[in-house]
Amino acid sequence: MNILVINAGSSSLKYQLFDMRTESILAKGICDRIGIDGNLKHTPVSNGKPVFNSSIPLPTHAEAIKAVIEKLTCADFGVINSLTEIKAVGHRVVHGGRKFSESVLIDGDVLDVIKSSTWFAPLHIPANLMGIDACREAIPGVPQVAVFDTAFHRTIPDYAHIYPIPYKYYQQYDILRYGFHGTSHRYVSAKAIEYLGGKAAGTKIVTCHLGNGSSLAAIKDGKSIETTMGITPLEGLPMGTRSGSVDPALVYILANLGGDKPTDYALDILNKESGVLGISGISNDFRDLETAAGIDTNNGEMLEGAPVNERAKLALDVFCYHAVKFIGSYIAVMGGLDALVFTAGIGENSPYTRAGICRLLNGIGIRIDMSKNGCRCGGKFMNITGEGSIAKVFVIPTDEELVIARDTIAIIGDF
Repeated sequence: MNILVINAGSSSLKYQLFDMRTESILAKGICDRIGIDGNLKHTPVSNGKPVFNSSIPLPTHAEAIKAVIEKLTCADFGVINSLTEIKAVGHRVVHGGRKFSESVLIDGDVLDVIKSSTWFAPLHIPANLMGIDACREAIPGVPQVAVFDTAFHRTIPDYAHIYPIPYKYYQQYDILRYGFHGTSHRYVSAKAIEYLGGKAAGTKIVTCHLGNGSSLAAIKDGKSIETTMGITPLEGLPMGTRSGSVDPALVYILANLGGDKPTDYALDILNKESGVLGISGISNDFRDLETAAGIDTNNGEMLEGAPVNERAKLALDVFCYHAVKFIGSYIAVMGGLDALVFTAGIGENSPYTRAGICRLLNGIGIRIDMSKNGCRCGGKFMNITGEGSIAKVFVIPTDEELVIARDTIAIIGDF
């Protein structure tokens, strides 16, 4: 049974087609620069056909979906013979609000609830809806499933997800800490439980999804009990361009500098001009920062004689420091730690960041083997635990698309 997984952004659309009999990828790709000049990169995986990578007109998400379907089924680049081989489509939806604590089959009522959550994630949900609408138009009658970033974190207890503001805002407007990257935290924590022996009960895990957007989660007994992101993805760690948690009054201070649209000005700074980009003044890409700081991006070691940009180094230090503050608090909240997990682009591929975080945790007994840490994971599991460590330290490649495909097949059953 083939499942198409769609992750629609404001100007992009990523996809993977899975054969769920073996959970193997048949094809994957990305439609980029939708609404601008358009580009499609389509990679057949299962049959050795060539990659298609070219500029094509993609004025809207509807044309992007049509282009994807054409490439999936065409003679030169295709991996299936017809649309009838696609049994369902699973969509990543960023925010499910208070309504959804698990993935759901999309119908009119579900779409209404997703639309009502737009104000929580105004940059993401409209794009998610465009992807859903385009698929419903292009593949009518094929069941569509929504898999929510926020759903995994709905197990967070009330005392952790309630903001200390007047309670009426929670009751009337659903304002609370939702958390994000749920499919990633769910996938890697389940893998960590496997590596710890297979039983979720009694386990205490901190998962670190570190990328341009980063979040941490405390996973106890297999369930999320705390996470760094909040009602939006701005809260928590400093990230590529996002500030993370700051004094709330800073919004007011920045807004006073903002002219005609003070709130928009402040939020643009905190979302698009802050984080490691804002500190370094160089880049939001950690590879660029490591290079500027004189670090070998392959093994995380300082390059002898290389110049060191102090602001780039400071940005990296700030990131590691804040990650450790959250990790330490999560260990306290859970009453211990069995495993610390690194995942996503930085977590999997930055030995320097992993070492920087674990170095600050050395005082509480978390240690890594520097020789095992000194490489990128290359899509493979790594156990980098050091001798005498009080907890395991794992690098686990995430697979959010597989989570979406699994949820989709579970929901549609024999649809």
